[in-house]
Amino acid sequence: QVQLVESGGGLVQAGGSLRLSCAASGRTFSTYAMGWFRQAPGKEHEFVATITASGGHTYYADSVKGRFTISRDNVKNTMYLQMNTRIAEDTSVYYCAAKRGAYRDLPLSYAYWGRGTQVTVSL
Repeated sequence: QVQLVESGGGLVQAGGSLRLSCAASGRTFSTYAMGWFRQAPGKEHEFVATITASGGHTYYADSVKGRFTISRDNVKNTMYLQMNTRIAEDTSVYYCAAKRGAYRDLPLSYAYWGRGTQVTVSL
């Protein structure tokens, strides 16, 4: 089992940068594929990015490709999301999640979730 805590959210102007962190407990972080998702009010979880357990492969939603970068440090048990915000639809609560096995873009395939961190993009 792994526990996840997000941090780094806040208010940012469109065009600005923000880095989210996801700190994981336990000694098995390096065995989990990880993902970032976001959820705007009244909407379902939206896939943002995912990364393999080793960090060797990543996959992004089209809406963030080229603007966001997912990475992880298995020594520090931490995953990151570097965001170059552009548009109001980046405003959302961002969640990190962990799963065994292959990385996926489906929220239901992730067993462990953090509580989220709010990102608000001002125009």
